[in-house]
Amino acid sequence: MTVRSVGVEEELLLVAAETGQPLAVAESALKAACQAGENGAEPEPRALEFELQRQQLETATKPCRLLSELSEELRQGRALAAAAAAEAGARVAALATSPVQVKPDLVRKGRYLMMAQEYGLTAHEQLTCGCHVHVGIASPDEGVAVLDRIRPWLPVLLALSANSPYWQGQDSGYASFRYQAWSRWPTAGPTDAFGTVETYRRTVREMVGTGTLLDSGMVYFDARLSEHYPTIEIRIADVCLYADDALLIAALTRALAETEARRWAAGSDAPGPRVEMLRLASWRASRSGLEHTLLNPVSGLPESAPVAANALFDHVRDALDEAGDTITVRELLDGVLARGNGAAFQRGTSREAGLQQMIVRAADVTAR
Repeated sequence: MTVRSVGVEEELLLVAAETGQPLAVAESALKAACQAGENGAEPEPRALEFELQRQQLETATKPCRLLSELSEELRQGRALAAAAAAEAGARVAALATSPVQVKPDLVRKGRYLMMAQEYGLTAHEQLTCGCHVHVGIASPDEGVAVLDRIRPWLPVLLALSANSPYWQGQDSGYASFRYQAWSRWPTAGPTDAFGTVETYRRTVREMVGTGTLLDSGMVYFDARLSEHYPTIEIRIADVCLYADDALLIAALTRALAETEARRWAAGSDAPGPRVEMLRLASWRASRSGLEHTLLNPVSGLPESAPVAANALFDHVRDALDEAGDTITVRELLDGVLARGNGAAFQRGTSREAGLQQMIVRAADVTAR
């Protein structure tokens, strides 16, 4: 079996070293990274990019087939971002929202300015950091078949990754408030099954044709076909505080894609939950994280988070076995279920040390 490629994009928060206050220094950080690259530093600065706001950077791994390689890539990306941030007088923290009050500062680029003009507060307030996983596909037809079949399982990935309980200095009551804030975009969230790649592409064309979107890049489905690579892109997860959790999300996502591609090739129908039920499941995962109940991806009924997470592991077990990932993924999954996700870290540390010191400690964890 040829193991599918997998790559990860992580959006990171730029913060002050002593106070944890977000800093709008993305331009200075990227300039420093480019200068380092010109001087022969490794890894290459092309792995760093702007995001919507000047208080964040995005990293990107290369496509990998071995989890050990992807783990190294994730850590190199974080180290590169940290070094660039340090040159700008900042640190990076893998937090999916700012725990403290902040006024987002839009990157002054044409497309972002157009988004701010068109979408108002939705764009101006959108300081959120996600984790996007790209998994290789053999064809767009296979990609759409996988998108149709992975839909019920995506909320479990959100619950595992949840890392944004605070919003503007207050506990939101959610494990992932990023998902709530992100859902204000007109195309964000789960989708119905498309059935064919022609239907998928026609849907995107019709959405853009309404004039509600600037372009097809604003199709913010929880999972979509990549416009630029032969991959599907799963976008539901928060950026993970721990690099190991990001590796877990990537490994489960790849195994899920492989599992559903095989089911499609074998003639299995796509599961039929209505999009209304998928929205409930995603909202529940955003609210609960790993602390309370989720909705079972098969029955749609309430289930404890560990039971739902282990159901995902069992569902993709054959793909994990054949990729040689089973032991690693089992250890990573047991690890997050035992210590909790990023939301648990944030709440626990904030109760002990306050929000600002929690951010400083989160930057320490990000750098490991």
